[in-house]
Amino acid sequence: MARDTSSVESHTLALLRIVAGFTFTLHGAQKFGAFGGLGGHAAAAYSMLWFAGVLEIVGGPLIILGLFTRPVAFILCGEMAVAYFTVHIHMGPWLWPLLNMGEITVIYCFFFLYLVTAGAGAFSLDGAIRKR
Repeated sequence: MARDTSSVESHTLALLRIVAGFTFTLHGAQKFGAFGGLGGHAAAAYSMLWFAGVLEIVGGPLIILGLFTRPVAFILCGEMAVAYFTVHIHMGPWLWPLLNMGEITVIYCFFFLYLVTAGAGAFSLDGAIRKR
């Protein structure tokens, strides 16, 4: 008996999108001093780290809501690629994210790249708007 998996896949994507958007937002909040900040401090105003925090604080909730998912995911994928190649690449061997502390950056980068192609899945404002 074959089972239609498209609904399960869409709901699983939505769950992944919501959880990843939430944790991504927390990373953004950390850059502004929440959760102990970055070594007890917030990012300096208008620094690259500050702009990254802004992207994460704005982009994370948009990903959670599934609103403008593809363009937002494209921007966030780019942010993560820039973070990897400007920060983590200098912290150890560039090809080994485990050694340069870039694992989560790489995972987010490729997750957002996936959202660019897959869309938001179920329970998204993009889907609600598309139905209208």
